[in-house]
Amino acid sequence: MITAQGLQQLGFTPEVDFSLQNDGDGTYIRSWMSASPQPSEAEIETAHTEWQAEYDAQEYARLRKAEYPSIEECVHAILDDDLEALQAKRAEIKARYPK
Repeated sequence: MITAQGLQQLGFTPEVDFSLQNDGDGTYIRSWMSASPQPSEAEIETAHTEWQAEYDAQEYARLRKAEYPSIEECVHAILDDDLEALQAKRAEIKARYPK
């Protein structure tokens, strides 16, 4: 399976080094513009698997970020001298989504 994530994991940039296309029968490399040799489908699949593992390992960070206090809430906590409540909220979120 050819994916943009796999190619990016290998160090290539979309629309600079390659462009992909899918006409309904699967994704393929429409054009290869990089000066480096085009990787094989197996190399792309292996890189995609590595990318997916790294992405999955960071799920906790994405979930935390969505729930952490906003910058505005942080500023208000600082100005209102309510850092304990802010830290308690952050600790609760960290406990909910451990590393």
